[in-house]
Amino acid sequence: MDDHYKSLTGKSFESNILFIGQYNCPPNYFFRGNNVRDNYVIHYIQDGKGTFSSANRPAVTLKKGDLFILPKGIPCFYQADGQDPWKYFWIGISGTKIKTMLAGSELNKKRYLRQVQGSHFYTTLRHLLSTLKKSSSLANDILVEALTYQMFYYLVTEYPNKAPHTSTKAQQQLQLANYYLREHYQNSTCNIEDLCHHLNISRSYLYTLFKTQMNVSPQKFLLRLRMEDAKQQLKNTNESIQTIAHRVGYKDEFTFSKAFKRYSGFSPSLYRLGL
Repeated sequence: MDDHYKSLTGKSFESNILFIGQYNCPPNYFFRGNNVRDNYVIHYIQDGKGTFSSANRPAVTLKKGDLFILPKGIPCFYQADGQDPWKYFWIGISGTKIKTMLAGSELNKKRYLRQVQGSHFYTTLRHLLSTLKKSSSLANDILVEALTYQMFYYLVTEYPNKAPHTSTKAQQQLQLANYYLREHYQNSTCNIEDLCHHLNISRSYLYTLFKTQMNVSPQKFLLRLRMEDAKQQLKNTNESIQTIAHRVGYKDEFTFSKAFKRYSGFSPSLYRLGL
């Protein structure tokens, strides 16, 4: 199955498959669209690895055989690894019963599951995906609805929701800091000092949080967000370097170009040319 996307016309109000797709991600690729979805999107990692995080949850590294979900109305961020980028397929779902069915599963709490490939849940998920790729017919539509409910049956029986676990204050602060930087890095006024004021914590405490949990300083994390976004724009758009500099939080092209060369080893112009 090559990279593709298919929009579907669902017929069920209670559980409706909206779209399916697959993507072979380039190194460090991350989705630049709206990170708050109007539906639920299940991603299964077929190969490689990457990082996934969502509001009020710790960032995790996921790999082949793992699965994560983008819940409706909750900010999420996911990025392919720089050396071994992931390949995944996804299924977008909506409906009045989806939230209730998800609530019975560990997936609802953690928003990811590890090594599901040997489960009945995964087998049904794959069967559902292959059925969705076929042309619509009465028999096929009935099978899609049956497989959707069967998939959720195995999800809540094989991965049942356990007693809720309250995140530590440190984890909550790290998630808030992570979310704040991802939401504001494109603004030139975004900096670590303002983040500390926003969270009402000291700079040294924030540094310890990032180094302990993510093995990177807050400043380097902010730089990485800006530089990886700039890389994507240099490769995938024809926008001027000055425009891209402003879009990733730099006031002028010169400062951006110096930072980009230190980060990547290339000037923005040479990086765009692939030299």
